[in-house]
Amino acid sequence: MIIKVPFVDLNLQHQPIQAKLQRAIEDVLVKGDFILGQPLSDFETAFAVACGTKYGIGVASGTDAIALGLQACNICAGDEVILPANTFIATLIGVVSAGAKPILVDCNPKTALIDLEAAAKAITPQTKAVIPVHLYGQMVSPSQLLDYANTYKILIFEDAAQAHLAEREGYRAGSVGIAAAFSFYPSKNLGAFGDGGMVVTNNPDVAAKMRLLRNYGSSQKYVHIEPGTNSRLDTLQAAILHQKLPYLSQWNSARLNIGQRYDIELVTLASAGIIPIHNQSGTGHIYHLYVVKIDDSCPIQRQQLQEQLTAAGIQTGIHYPIPCHLQPAFNYLGYQQGNFPQSEQLSQQILSLPMYPGLNNSQITEIVTAIYSILKIK
Repeated sequence: MIIKVPFVDLNLQHQPIQAKLQRAIEDVLVKGDFILGQPLSDFETAFAVACGTKYGIGVASGTDAIALGLQACNICAGDEVILPANTFIATLIGVVSAGAKPILVDCNPKTALIDLEAAAKAITPQTKAVIPVHLYGQMVSPSQLLDYANTYKILIFEDAAQAHLAEREGYRAGSVGIAAAFSFYPSKNLGAFGDGGMVVTNNPDVAAKMRLLRNYGSSQKYVHIEPGTNSRLDTLQAAILHQKLPYLSQWNSARLNIGQRYDIELVTLASAGIIPIHNQSGTGHIYHLYVVKIDDSCPIQRQQLQEQLTAAGIQTGIHYPIPCHLQPAFNYLGYQQGNFPQSEQLSQQILSLPMYPGLNNSQITEIVTAIYSILKIK
């Protein structure tokens, strides 16, 4: 089978700046400053500024950014942290790794984002923080989050792994709460050539503790004042990310244009049960993923649609097929089928279409035309 439209094509981003990327890599190789080098400090500063925050602390992955970030915010054993069931498992793993108790809640079926009304009902005296996951490139409403946090006197710790420079209500992702976690997994809007992550914050105490935790809890060599770990964004990845950062806004704009084009071309399919996840952020949505729902009114099931698109050379994905509360590794939390019906229903309906800078109008038309053909709609 020939792939006509890949799900992601990173080469389209990398080829125009390949010479810059190679020079950045060669500079690190020549200097041999591979761990906590100057390019890391430079990138941390630049990325924090881009997010509208004061401090950035690079770590080895987005998962570590959640786990260590929560610890840096003094979340510990006995504390409850509210998070959505509809998220990638890394959010839940981060909470558990921090030693806290995860309290899962359902999502809004239109946006797939955390349901803050459900989150309000989950508050207990032990609740210390909420993790809004800015899913698919769209932020949870900052005004609603801030009202929620102020009402219940809890911390906001953002999971912005899919929301690099996303905006809503005058805020950028990462600037709403006490701290935020980002991932630089290669397919992210800003991706490394391997794993990587960062915590951004305006709080100097959180930043200082993060720097300790990522580096064995050490303030100086062989002096360890926190029970930290080894989780550092290496200099090579930081140098690559710093070279890519100036292009991020341009790439995000391209993703927004693609998302808007999809919306236009798919609008008549709503009556056939193909419904895009609702954009409540306008031009602030940076479309890490473009996700549609295949609801019960669709004449074919999601699996059939995905299989036939694959046969037509169009790659798709499902983000995510199993909600967190139904993952076997977390059976011990005591959740069951039916606890979060919106998340469970979405997991059976959602389909992610190709989305990346460089995806052109003719390819989008080809994708949509294929869907029309599969549904036998003229």
